[in-house]
Amino acid sequence: MKRLLSIFLFMFTMATILFAQSLTDRQKHLATLAALEAQGNLTRLEPAVKEALESGITINEIKEAFSQLYAYTGFPRSLNALSVLSKVMENGNYEEGKPWIRPALWDDAKKALEKGTEVQTALAGQPVTNTFSPQNDYYLKSHLFGDIFAGEQLSAADREIVTVAALSALKGTESQLAFHKGAAVKMGNTQETVDALCQFLSANGYSQIDCAADAEGDWAKGGPNTYSQYFTGQSYLANIQPANISEGESTLANYANVTFEPGCRNNWHIHHGAHQILICVSGEGIYQEWGKQPIMLKPGMIIDIPNEVKHWHGATKGSWFQHLSNIVLIGSEKESHEWLEPVTDEQYTEANK
Repeated sequence: MKRLLSIFLFMFTMATILFAQSLTDRQKHLATLAALEAQGNLTRLEPAVKEALESGITINEIKEAFSQLYAYTGFPRSLNALSVLSKVMENGNYEEGKPWIRPALWDDAKKALEKGTEVQTALAGQPVTNTFSPQNDYYLKSHLFGDIFAGEQLSAADREIVTVAALSALKGTESQLAFHKGAAVKMGNTQETVDALCQFLSANGYSQIDCAADAEGDWAKGGPNTYSQYFTGQSYLANIQPANISEGESTLANYANVTFEPGCRNNWHIHHGAHQILICVSGEGIYQEWGKQPIMLKPGMIIDIPNEVKHWHGATKGSWFQHLSNIVLIGSEKESHEWLEPVTDEQYTEANK
């Protein structure tokens, strides 16, 4: 009996944890709309808007989300997203939701500044003042956190879900994203929800931070790397099938996309009987041959790794990295690769300088 009770309690606890970590359908839809708006991907945004409306999210809630995002993604993408919403509305009968009411705060600049300062302090967990740029400080407090946050269509928790999703989809916003991931918790979301949000964005190709976003191209991140025993850190592998090659047909060279988390790298290794070609597609990485200086890798660069040369490659400490890889045979014999010792922390740190 005690054993059964223990099993029940364990299963209940695990179910509770898994439930706490999951996102609601509402949060998934809001996050999807925000990420696609930020990416400017109108092709995917249109069906996503339709699905969100059909799920019960109202027209006015989506209007509010797209309007708020102009402060993070710019007016052009905000206006484009609102145009998509308008187009979808023409072909369906959807719930308008709570009527939009002009915030009284808009008529009192002093109160808008006071309210915005209060909201920003809550988001940051402490008062924030930008003395370097007083105008920017005022815009943030009075307009973004004052005027915009005064709207009643979305809760503060919803607004942060929208903001985190949009920032995840943009390049070069790591520090702002980190701030808003913390702010999302302060505004009423649980840490488990925020973690699940980031996993959802990554799994669906919306996250720029892990270099798997549509903004970088349609390079699937794939699943956990089957060669993980030869890597330090987490990596992912996606095999790529040429579009004109049917299942079972042979291709001249095998292609794969490898994604490295920050700090991840493979062991020193050697290719026998072939060159390995790396095509860097996103993030920042490192390539190094034995006895030579490392080469810093950025999107658009190509590395031709010679036959029989000991080398390693991976991500820098501060960035995800993604490259395509294929093998070019140089003789009639079959290619093989020899995995050697891991790149030490000292070697890796030196390569990052």
